Amino acid sequence: MKPIRPRYRSRLATALFEWLNPIPYGLFVGTLIFDIIYAINAVIFWAKGAAWLVTVGLLFAIIPRFINLGHVWFGGRGTVTSLERTDFWLNLLGIIAAVVNAFVHSRDAYAMVPLSVILSIVTVVLLSAGQVMLAFDKFNRFNLPEAVRE
Repeated sequence: MKPIRPRYRSRLATALFEWLNPIPYGLFVGTLIFDIIYAINAVIFWAKGAAWLVTVGLLFAIIPRFINLGHVWFGGRGTVTSLERTDFWLNLLGIIAAVVNAFVHSRDAYAMVPLSVILSIVTVVLLSAGQVMLAFDKFNRFNLPEAVRE
């Protein structure tokens, strides 16, 4: 019987994830800012800008989410932490809220407030919680004593 070797993360996938993961987060924060500005002053420029930001944010969210999906669900038993799984679910819920937000932004400009602001807040809060969890997970992983890591 062969011993089971632990699976390790792909360096390319990890680098690609770390490079692309912040982009949709920034675009969704921009969407929230544009939605708030539009709710305050009703200038159509801000509504159209928010619609573009949420759409481009969703396009940029595809690759990091597939990498995260592969890592969390197909990465191996001992290499995935519970915080990474929770981050996966928070990001999935945030992306679903952003998809609904994109459909809300396709409405008439006056019909999208206040739902667009609420969905933008939900998206940013969920993605922020996921980012904080990933930061704590990295902190815990790199600050363990050498004997515990092995």
